[in-house]
Amino acid sequence: MPSSHSAQPPRQVSRRAFVGGAAAVTAGLALTGVSALPATAATAAPRRTPKGFGSVSGVPGLPEGFRRTFTSRLIQAGGIRQHAVVGGDGPPLLLIHGWPQNWYAWRMVMPMLARNHTVIAVDQRGIGLTDKPRDGYDTATLANDLAALMDTLGHERFAVVGHDTGMPIGYALAADHPHRVDRLAVAEAVIPGVTPSPPLLGPAQANNMLWHFPFNRLDDVNELLVAGREDVYFGWQLDTKAARKLPDYAVRYYIESLTAHRHALGGSFGWYRDLDTTFTQNADRVKRHLTMPVLAIGGAQSVGEGVTTTMKLAADDVRSLVVPGSGHWVAEEAPQELLAALTAFLAPYRATAAARNRR
Repeated sequence: MPSSHSAQPPRQVSRRAFVGGAAAVTAGLALTGVSALPATAATAAPRRTPKGFGSVSGVPGLPEGFRRTFTSRLIQAGGIRQHAVVGGDGPPLLLIHGWPQNWYAWRMVMPMLARNHTVIAVDQRGIGLTDKPRDGYDTATLANDLAALMDTLGHERFAVVGHDTGMPIGYALAADHPHRVDRLAVAEAVIPGVTPSPPLLGPAQANNMLWHFPFNRLDDVNELLVAGREDVYFGWQLDTKAARKLPDYAVRYYIESLTAHRHALGGSFGWYRDLDTTFTQNADRVKRHLTMPVLAIGGAQSVGEGVTTTMKLAADDVRSLVVPGSGHWVAEEAPQELLAALTAFLAPYRATAAARNRR
């Protein structure tokens, strides 16, 4: 999704270290009980609490005490097996990551959010430890996946935060299931079919921000070009879209997660390949504006006010936040600023839930 172009050269990940790490990752994945095959080809039931790479027990650099609060869970919902990291106490809060990340993108803000919410950070269909079927990546299906997940977890009504591809997925969830979503916060993206499309030939900075959209939509040549060069492609995306560079361990983890099984690349491109369907869906959704409160978040060194501009085309009650000094990866580049904004935005939601519990 769009973000700023850094003037600094992209971080180069050592190919020798990367390939060795990827091999270790793949071996570790085999120990988790999580199938590398699509849902339709899985041959054994997964563990309910996965262990190893991609789960809470197998990722680097978590905040102190994280594993005492949060647990990885494999949940059969929406016809697929979904991985979610769950913890905390209070009204439910669903966190939807973006591309090319997974639930881990929220690690810096999850512990504080969990003090007042039951936090559910999910791996989208096709990503991380969630199943990777060959289809179903339009935003209606992705939203239905998450509605089914929250059903299975016992949450009828909840708040949503979505970043990057998680923004249009969160929008679809709120638009298609308005009685379920109490409040919606979205960050650092566009909504296909709602946000006006830029010209094909535009300024170099816009090209650097957006060229992955047409590339990721290709049927197969993108996978052929990226396979074996994941460190180059995803390392460039993660580096150039940051104003405050992500830690090396996080960059390496994201890249390795995209080599962990043979359907990972296809799953990562799935949202983009189904954009034609999503365009049609959003043309209908935008006719019915969202009525719940919406917080639109942009990094000052990235999309900025563009998120607010987009959401005002689709919602009636939009509040704006531009995070100073942040690029695209707001939850990792500016976790304290994001936490302050979400805490204030979600306060009425928490108060309503508390009042309901006192009755």
